Amino acid sequence: MAVRTKKPLQVYLRKGQLEALRALAEKRGVSIAELVRQGVDKLLAEVPPGEDPALEIIGLFHSGLGDLAEKHDEYMTKWLREENR
Repeated sequence: MAVRTKKPLQVYLRKGQLEALRALAEKRGVSIAELVRQGVDKLLAEVPPGEDPALEIIGLFHSGLGDLAEKHDEYMTKWLREENR
């Protein structure tokens, strides 16, 4: 079974933005969604490490697993398999 790695998101763009994205997507031979993902990646790459909102979740939860740091890949694989059943 394939693991779905993308999640849907609805975004409202101005007419000019959408027209420009359509033209660029056609020129580059990719989808508009791919261009949006590339733009998000570039924006997130510019965020200084101290301002990364993802860092705010560190320490908020306790897993109850004493070996989570060492075996996080195993736990994540197990969780993804269960999630995608």
